[in-house]
Amino acid sequence: MELDLNKIRQEIDDIDDKMLSLFLRRMDLCVSVAQYKKEKGLPVFQEKREEQILDRISANTPADLADGAKLLYTNIMEISKCLQRRMLTPKPEPMKLSQGSGSASVIACPGTAGSNTEKACRKLFGDAEVIFFPDFADVFMAVQNGKAEYGVLPIENSTAGDVEMTYDLLAEYDFYICKSTQVSIDHCLAAKKRVEIKTIYSHEQALKQCSKYINACGAQAVPYKNTALAAQMVAESEEEGIAAICSEDCARLYGLEMIDRRIADNPDNTTRFICVTAKNEVEQDADIISLSLSVPHTSGALYRLLTRFYFYGLNLTRIQSAPVPQKAQNIKTEVFDVIFYLDFEGSVRNPDVVRLLSNLEKEMKYFKYLGNYRHIV
Repeated sequence: MELDLNKIRQEIDDIDDKMLSLFLRRMDLCVSVAQYKKEKGLPVFQEKREEQILDRISANTPADLADGAKLLYTNIMEISKCLQRRMLTPKPEPMKLSQGSGSASVIACPGTAGSNTEKACRKLFGDAEVIFFPDFADVFMAVQNGKAEYGVLPIENSTAGDVEMTYDLLAEYDFYICKSTQVSIDHCLAAKKRVEIKTIYSHEQALKQCSKYINACGAQAVPYKNTALAAQMVAESEEEGIAAICSEDCARLYGLEMIDRRIADNPDNTTRFICVTAKNEVEQDADIISLSLSVPHTSGALYRLLTRFYFYGLNLTRIQSAPVPQKAQNIKTEVFDVIFYLDFEGSVRNPDVVRLLSNLEKEMKYFKYLGNYRHIV
């Protein structure tokens, strides 16, 4: 008998209509369950009940479709829990926010004059005073001690990935991201004069970004605190055969000769920078929220988390895993435990967003709100 595709599709549409009707009925019953839980003071998530449902579904499904059926019902139950959480969570108190002045008196920055981080500072704050520190941690301490109002640091590079030190410090300090921007990185190899280069100094991120060039040179790569500091050191050193990877502006600033230009592995090399402050400073047009959290070591835990953002119509723009920061070592249960860093579009002036953040903070073993801000292009 010849198959009729239109007839098959019509039958699928009929089944979808029936499934939708049953789904809506199931959600109505979930509302009743939520009302009951609210009256009795019961938690939204009852693990044994969910396991019973999934076991029953799996037992009544052919083996080749059992996992698919469990996924379908897991998603349905996660939507149900999202609906119940929204009903059961009281209207949240507005988050205490500080309005930024739009200008800054003093900004802390790692490195020295001519660095790419200084370029990011100028992009964010124009001609504000910038004070330089040798280490990333010193920048955070300067903000904490009131020596600077803001600190600007790199957090992600398009070639070399995340700047782990910045993430570790975000975990250690109770600071907030209040702005972000990006700077195109144009690395050059700079030295006092054209001789055989035996040793190349630069920040470890810059060395990673230029790894192919360094390998082709056959020189030894030595990590240094900062690209600009490396250039300054090379300019002041009497050692022969050393060079720095830095920006062209930096090479000119310290009177170095540019041996080679545009040496990054990726010609579209870009670094994202964040501005941190001790206050929860949120501009009216802030539209990016960053947070970090842990998820349980259970099957589908990350999928369940992502469902919650989809339920609220929030667009995740970035998700990144990283080792558990030193400050949060007490949450470790296994050697390979990780923290997830999330960026999503939204505003903490939206009550639904605050409700979601409040529930995540209560339910996750580790949770940290990192700020609501605007990315300045």
